[in-house]
Amino acid sequence: MREPFVGSTRLRLAGLALHAYTASGTVLALLIVIAAIDGDAVRALWLGLAALWIDGTDGMIARRLRVKETIPWFDGAMLDNIVDYLTYAFAPIVLLWTGGYLPHGFIGAALAALPLLASSYQFCRTDAKTDDHFFLGFPSYWNVVAFYVVVLDLGQTATGIILLTCSILVFIPIKYVYPSRTKAFRTTNLVTTLIWLGSYAVLLTQMPNPSAIVVAISLAYLVYYGVLSLYLTFWAPRRKAA
Repeated sequence: MREPFVGSTRLRLAGLALHAYTASGTVLALLIVIAAIDGDAVRALWLGLAALWIDGTDGMIARRLRVKETIPWFDGAMLDNIVDYLTYAFAPIVLLWTGGYLPHGFIGAALAALPLLASSYQFCRTDAKTDDHFFLGFPSYWNVVAFYVVVLDLGQTATGIILLTCSILVFIPIKYVYPSRTKAFRTTNLVTTLIWLGSYAVLLTQMPNPSAIVVAISLAYLVYYGVLSLYLTFWAPRRKAA
């Protein structure tokens, strides 16, 4: 029988450092909430970008360091889910609420609760990330929603419709591309995602008057992401079967 991989002490220490790197997202979530309460949406979005970068890189590093094998007693996947819920769902909704992007009173509270409840359900699904490396259902990108609400200065009605629609999409089994892991068009996905992250940063530097060209580039990525996800969910399997 093959012996389990243990690795060197140096490799285990690197794995522990990586877990600390992932856990730093919880601190970023707190800082996003503080920025939101302070009324500084741009600062909150910069912190959100840092959280996006950590989440987009820690998994690749973890696989390289083989942390599941070197530190088997620590559940990195659970840590990742905790951090993602805070940075992708909770903190962005706080930003929308404190920034006045949602209606006051019961309707606003209900609209704020929908993403939190939908994401609570999704993060507990064992098939939320499929074996072929897709997200099943809208992958709780509420940080992305909050980014565009702020940058495009969307009104309360538009914001409410987006939150309601995306909350429903959490429960619809569309397979959304996992940019760093989905095998189909992986290189293109990585390149376009990096371009999108760059456009995110550029738009923040241009606030409160973002360039229409950079906005178009940024939104083009969303169109690409959505169309590719639909294609890989519905049309690609049919073509393969045929």
